[in-house]
Amino acid sequence: MHASYAEKGLSILGFPCNQFGGQEPGTNSEIKEFASGFNVQFDLFGKIDVNGDKAHPLWKWMKAQPKGKGTLGNNIKWNFTKFLIDKEGRVVKRYAPLDDPDVVAKDLPAHL
Repeated sequence: MHASYAEKGLSILGFPCNQFGGQEPGTNSEIKEFASGFNVQFDLFGKIDVNGDKAHPLWKWMKAQPKGKGTLGNNIKWNFTKFLIDKEGRVVKRYAPLDDPDVVAKDLPAHL
């Protein structure tokens, strides 16, 4: 998706988090090295918390937006929760962890 839409304005930002079953136990360097094996071409940031008192301010903000609210409350349920944010910085849609990136790709053209 990144390769197909980057020139049209898409930015994908990845935020590793170890709050879900210990899936990201490594250091930032180890996580980045692991991701390179999957030819990750988008921006990958340092590990953060997305839930709780220590949640990163960006994630607190995204979860609080009307289109950012999850079906079972405001918490992120699992890794790979995705948010689509438009050019004006508004949350357009929140996607479940199991939503395939193709579902997101269908919504992109209207917001690029």
